[in-house]
Amino acid sequence: METTLGRAVILVTDYDAAFAFYEKNFFCHKLFESTTPEGKRFLHVGFSEDDAVGIWFMEASTEEQQASVGKQTAGQPTLVIYTDDAAGMYAHVKANDVQLIGNLAGRETPFFHCLDLYGNRLVVVQF
Repeated sequence: METTLGRAVILVTDYDAAFAFYEKNFFCHKLFESTTPEGKRFLHVGFSEDDAVGIWFMEASTEEQQASVGKQTAGQPTLVIYTDDAAGMYAHVKANDVQLIGNLAGRETPFFHCLDLYGNRLVVVQF
């Protein structure tokens, strides 16, 4: 039996703003997008062209869901994003005014923490 991770779900209030943030800062692209006849939208984004793993943005439509936007993991990391150049990524997101939590750290395995536009904590690690 084989299994694989498909998507991590992040609650959002605006699909387009969420996609713009991840596209601009982490070079994401759309893996799948559709809208049902009833108006329910599905937007899945990925980090590389050949990667099926990514993020599924889900609209926070109830009061309970809206209260959870940016707080799904109670301040713990929501995603770990791997890069081959942590220093370059750090400079890139800093130049885009992404909220950083501390500085670039780690000698052997550089990493940093930042927040997405909803306050979800992201860890960027050099592989």
